[in-house]
Amino acid sequence: MTKRVGAIASAVRHRWRRSLQTRVVATTLLLSATVSLLIGVTILHQVRAGLLDSATRSSLGELSAGVQRAQTQFEAQPRSTNHAVEQTAASVDGDLSPRPSEGDYTVEMLSATPGLRSYGPRSGSLSNIPSRLKHVVSQRQREAWTYTTLVNPDGSVGPGLVVGAPVQTGDVRYQLYYLFPLNREVATLHLVERTMLFAGGALVLLIAGIAGVVTRQVVRPVRQAAATAERLASGRLKERMRVRGEDDLATLAASFNRMADTVQQQISQLRELSRLQRRFVADVSHELRTPITTIRMAADVLHDSSADLPPELSRSSELLQAQLDRFELLLADLLEISRYDAGAAVLDPEPVDLSRLVTRVIGLSAQLAASRGSELVGDVPEHPVIVEADSRRIDRVLRNLLDNAIEHAEGGPVEVTLRGGVGGVAISVRDHGVGLRPGEASLVFGRFWRADPARARTTGGTGLGLSIALEDVRLHGGWLQAWGEPGEGSVFRVTLPWHVGEEVTASPLPLAPNEVEPGAPGEPGEPGEPGESGPSTVESVRA
Repeated sequence: MTKRVGAIASAVRHRWRRSLQTRVVATTLLLSATVSLLIGVTILHQVRAGLLDSATRSSLGELSAGVQRAQTQFEAQPRSTNHAVEQTAASVDGDLSPRPSEGDYTVEMLSATPGLRSYGPRSGSLSNIPSRLKHVVSQRQREAWTYTTLVNPDGSVGPGLVVGAPVQTGDVRYQLYYLFPLNREVATLHLVERTMLFAGGALVLLIAGIAGVVTRQVVRPVRQAAATAERLASGRLKERMRVRGEDDLATLAASFNRMADTVQQQISQLRELSRLQRRFVADVSHELRTPITTIRMAADVLHDSSADLPPELSRSSELLQAQLDRFELLLADLLEISRYDAGAAVLDPEPVDLSRLVTRVIGLSAQLAASRGSELVGDVPEHPVIVEADSRRIDRVLRNLLDNAIEHAEGGPVEVTLRGGVGGVAISVRDHGVGLRPGEASLVFGRFWRADPARARTTGGTGLGLSIALEDVRLHGGWLQAWGEPGEGSVFRVTLPWHVGEEVTASPLPLAPNEVEPGAPGEPGEPGEPGESGPSTVESVRA
């Protein structure tokens, strides 16, 4: 039962958040119900006050006429004895009591003189006349009235109005009371309540229905625009809204369609430009291979004969050989980028021992690090760390990260760490060099991007290494993230799933050096979220 209630509450919350029409109708229903309630309470109060005021004025008028008649009869009858007075009082009570056709009120004559009898239907018990009313009539000698509960002859009770006044002529003192049931007034008030409740409920529902219809007329084009925008976002660029009429919503639809036409035109132009660019890069890369091969052959001949050449020509042949190596590497990177752009890159996964792979790459990069005055420090588990990956691509990623770290380490140490965990396996490469300025951590993966354009590359990089590394990691379904701070160096962290096709949920290694716990979704270092670890600049790129 609890689960069902929770499911219903969740569905209601979901509907409330997602539907503008539901919110408008519910708000209109609530406000109209509140206004109707306030108006109904006010009207009922006025009706009740009017009914009671009318009954009171009518009752007091009846009392005044009864007192006049009673005084007239007492003055007309000789009152030499108490018996004669009692007979006159009985006659007055009989004359003032209503006939069956006149109403259902009752009259009581209460004696205020000791020794004289009282007369009336309930003069024996006197239970229907409040004592406070008798006290006011007796002490103040004037008309008085009050609301009370009357006990009917059959034992039932109901609301009533009791009015009373003194009847005094000479030495004779009586009190005349009229007891009026308010059943008719109560019935009238109940009828008004039911009528107002029904009318108010119908009015509230009618207003809610009108609000729903009006809101639907406004919301429907908005929903159509949202659905059309979703289809446009999914690649169906020919989708358009239907324009109906000439009102504001029609203007919105026409403007939306014009915007869609512009977006389609620009996207088509960008697609064509991107296609031409990719084709140009691929064609140029392929076309350059033939002359580069010829130049390579000639350069190899010169290099082999460098010992027989003058010193200046020997040095030129060495420079030519080095630049040709770099040129060939650039062509290879351009071809790889063109394959990624064309969507032709494929993964060749196999079980890979990352411990051996990382150790091997560190060994291959040791000579380059030594030439730059840096030391490679590896923190790699001795036991195998087996993952399903493309070893060629992961090897390339690590070499690119190490070359980049050595390039910017400024002679400081470069630390390589490998860890495995529940969320995946991570490799971090940290240098203690120039670091990254705020905002640059998300730019380092751009093609040919440099933090300092005036800075020359000294390790022979092409400027495409980090871009290719990002694409390689993305192909595995992993993360490639960067952290950096000026003067504190930088960290590049690769997080891979244990098996291809799995989702990386957490990284076993922290991204920023001052993080206590490894970065995971929802914590500092999450892909796409800036880190929150003090003054450090942590930015990530989701691979």
